[in-house]
Amino acid sequence: MFSDIGALELVTLIVLAVLVFGPDKLPKVVQDVSRFIRKIREFSDSAKEDIRTELGPDFKDFEFEDLNPKTFIRKQLDGNEDLSELKDLRSTFDLRKEMNDVADAVNGRESAPAAAPAAVNGSAPDLLKKQDKPAEPERPPYDSDAT
Repeated sequence: MFSDIGALELVTLIVLAVLVFGPDKLPKVVQDVSRFIRKIREFSDSAKEDIRTELGPDFKDFEFEDLNPKTFIRKQLDGNEDLSELKDLRSTFDLRKEMNDVADAVNGRESAPAAAPAAVNGSAPDLLKKQDKPAEPERPPYDSDAT
């Protein structure tokens, strides 16, 4: 829950708590907060058990963490052996290099030649060249009776 709090932040929170509540009331406040957190955990655990019993025996191994889309997709992809093409594609894609190339193009700097996919005629497309506007289609004649 608090895995991203460092030592400096923890010391700052403790000093702030001592200043706000005072050294006399701080132990009582800590007890109240810990009791409140314990009650919330008990409530959530009992709610999870109620849901599991209502779902029936088919869902006895159901984990609520599986409802997170990332976890669900990760489990589905890890169990599937037919994804070698996807893993090969993922290993060849370098997001940092792509972002650096885009930043260089935006800032007008020359970047190292990238292994871009070949176009139909065999040469790589020039992404920095301004594209021609497509011709605007003709407007249909206006019919006042139809509107």
